[in-house]
Amino acid sequence: MKRLILTAMLCVAASYGFAQTTTTTTTTIVDSTKTGTDTTIVTKKHIKVKLGLGHDAPYVSPYTNDTTKVRRTKAPGFSFGITFSRIDLGFATLLDHGSFTLSPNNQFLSYRQAKTANFGFDVVQFGYRFNSAFKIYVSGGFDWTNIRLRQDITIQRNAPVLTYVPDSIHFSKNRFSSSYLRIPLSFYYRSHEDSRGNYFRLVVGPEVGILLNGRVKQISEERGKQKFDDDYHFAKLRKGAFIRMGYGIMGIYAKYYFNDMFENSPAQEGLRNFSFGLTLGF
Repeated sequence: MKRLILTAMLCVAASYGFAQTTTTTTTTIVDSTKTGTDTTIVTKKHIKVKLGLGHDAPYVSPYTNDTTKVRRTKAPGFSFGITFSRIDLGFATLLDHGSFTLSPNNQFLSYRQAKTANFGFDVVQFGYRFNSAFKIYVSGGFDWTNIRLRQDITIQRNAPVLTYVPDSIHFSKNRFSSSYLRIPLSFYYRSHEDSRGNYFRLVVGPEVGILLNGRVKQISEERGKQKFDDDYHFAKLRKGAFIRMGYGIMGIYAKYYFNDMFENSPAQEGLRNFSFGLTLGF
């Protein structure tokens, strides 16, 4: 997880470093109080920082006091490109039949909320812009849910249902995680730009996830660091919805999945995933 966050930070820094554009504004002032006409040309340079690649990438503009700025408009049309955006970093929460309290069948999944995280980002998108305020696009990216288990247990691989065995040793880290290819369909709305060139954004839509892998990662003094990969009965296809809102390139998000986290494991029926946190570059 730390490596993923570090990679995301490096990519954001690279996007900032290589995607800066400078806009020059020329203002002509005519002084008619004297005999004749004096003309003064004032040139201002404004920096616009884009997060990602392509003309449709989100950006933030730090300039102020431009009272003569003309509102930017974008023409309708299709767009496709590589991007690094909609970077989600937040908390993952398990809902057991709508309750935050786990049922007896799921107590072995008791977790540390502060260390149970959701992380994801998009890398490609295709969409259509109707006007400057509204567009629709489908994108593709990756999404991880990392559950930090409280109990000293080992969840078993290749078991007919989700199964665990208790351990006699203590794990300093006992993480149960899943990784998905995420494919959201986004309905995007933005307000008019303010004096700084930024605006309010609201994005909602459905999301489909395709399971890539499940993993148990354990660290203990007796065994050192161990990793075990399996599907662990995570849902092969998960279906949910999301909402993102914010100002500039920063905002908040929430995601809820309508189907169960696990399949072919009757004891975990009704156990679902809800995530929320901060989002960057949407």
